[in-house]
Amino acid sequence: MGNRRKPAPPATTLDINCDCKEYVIDYLERAFPTRQMRVFKDDTGTPRSMPMVDDHGHPVTNPEAEAARDRLIEKLCAMPPIMSALDALLEHFGHDNVAEVTGRTKRLVTASDGRQKLESRSARTSQAEAAAFMAAKKRILVFSDAGGTGRSYHASLDAVNQEQRAHLLLEPGWRADRAIQGLGRTHRTHQAATPLFRPVTTDCKGELRFTSTIARRLDSLGALTRGQRQTGGQGLFDPADNLESEYACAALLSWFDLLAGGKLKSTTLDDFQERTGLELVDKDGVLKDEMPPIQRWLNRILALPIGLQNSIFDEFLALIETRVSAAREAGRLDVGVETIMVDRANLVDDVVLRTDPLTGATSHLLTIEIERRRNPVSLDRILRIADGDANAAFMVNAKSGKAALRTRARSLMEEKEGLPIARVELMRPTRNEYMREDDLLESSWAEVTREIFMKVWGAEEAAARETIDSETIRLATGLLLPIWSALPSDHMAVNRIVDGEGRSWLGRLVHDDHVPQLYAKLGIDRVEALPPDAVLKAVLAGRSIDLAWPFAFTIKRAVVNGSPRIELVGCPHERLAALKALGCFTEIIQYRTRVFVPVADGEAILGQLLGSR
Repeated sequence: MGNRRKPAPPATTLDINCDCKEYVIDYLERAFPTRQMRVFKDDTGTPRSMPMVDDHGHPVTNPEAEAARDRLIEKLCAMPPIMSALDALLEHFGHDNVAEVTGRTKRLVTASDGRQKLESRSARTSQAEAAAFMAAKKRILVFSDAGGTGRSYHASLDAVNQEQRAHLLLEPGWRADRAIQGLGRTHRTHQAATPLFRPVTTDCKGELRFTSTIARRLDSLGALTRGQRQTGGQGLFDPADNLESEYACAALLSWFDLLAGGKLKSTTLDDFQERTGLELVDKDGVLKDEMPPIQRWLNRILALPIGLQNSIFDEFLALIETRVSAAREAGRLDVGVETIMVDRANLVDDVVLRTDPLTGATSHLLTIEIERRRNPVSLDRILRIADGDANAAFMVNAKSGKAALRTRARSLMEEKEGLPIARVELMRPTRNEYMREDDLLESSWAEVTREIFMKVWGAEEAAARETIDSETIRLATGLLLPIWSALPSDHMAVNRIVDGEGRSWLGRLVHDDHVPQLYAKLGIDRVEALPPDAVLKAVLAGRSIDLAWPFAFTIKRAVVNGSPRIELVGCPHERLAALKALGCFTEIIQYRTRVFVPVADGEAILGQLLGSR
């Protein structure tokens, strides 16, 4: 391209392929195994192999291997050229619609008549391309590492183009710092909308290995640069996509157990060991105590055929999803710092929990009233999703009259038998739900026509847009480390509350039923009057509440003879008559009198009990 001494005639048509196929051909010619090997036995009698040479010391090649190599090279040379991702985007959408901000100084542009044109590019060209994107003259922007330094491509309130950015990550590489820099170009302050981030892989499941490495290194980099492990990834990656997490390591051990038991459909133990070279069992055929680390297992999987790769990854990801779902349902899933966006926030109360005697730093319990306007999925968007998914189905609940779009979700897997558990995702206007297929068949959800779905979804969307949800939350903030052990252990999430005016509060959410226990642990003499409905809801959810009024006792959920009950623990014996008068009842179980509150009348009875001041 740069030969200026002998330029091509003006009428010459450029026919240049930049698919770099010669690198693959050169690799095959040099690295394809064609040497003939001979087998011999060493001093211990173990069979080994070594390259064969003739009488003159020249290497002996295998004719069949050479023929296989030549056939492969011939087939590759006959295949059509494969474009790079950048050139493919430019050709598909047109260079007039795509802004390119990269470091290359020349590029080939294919005209509408098929002719190729060589264009020169400079630093000013990239500046003009970026300006065209921010001015909404070009709707697509492609930038590389070279184009991601010192620039901003977010939906700035000062720019003409304020549409939500859909950030597609292609060829992420291995350096997490560059990934963070690239993500920071489209996600900044003073923006109209947050970006939608999507790592892109092909249908080869082995490519998840690379996005997983980026996710892990983002988390690790966050621990080094920001002091918090959670801040690096910023919650961009689903925990199930991190193939090196604690959930993935536990899932791999289950996968090994299922493999040894012959319960996997993808492969067998002998075939897997032969293909990967991993030794998983000892001489007695029992799994070893020291199994291969997950990084080595992932690297060996990448060398398997694509179909086998996908089958193994489907089973492995199902095991990971099973653990992540269980942790999420139990409230133990570490999602890092989660931002809660609200329209309005009003600080109602501020209680100082502790003051550090050395530094004077304080810990607070804030009571904040928040209002959030619902942002439902529009009918046009849900229809586009349905049209792009061949497995999608329109559903309406016969009891509630609500609409949902049913799509396939990642399956779970039983750990004992290795049987897949099929799941579906129900996309609702304001939330998504996951159900097992068996549970869906027994529910009130039924398929309907597109017209009925559009009518029901449209009505639900309109009602949701007019709804404002109001609630009061408690947030422990300030210096939290000294009081961390006093905070409830069943909800460890850290949240950031941000309102429409830009004010923010960072801390841990504390449920109302945990407030009296928090005050008691910190020695704060303050009586917190909980509403009866909040107490009843918390108890039925499985939490125990310690109260000091009208006497010191605990309300908890108990199961007696297989039925749930509300029990009052620690009631003085002189109060039994008064409690019975309110509607409570007693039972003698194992020579101990226990006091229960009827579940049906629980709110009314608790209202009288807690309000009798």
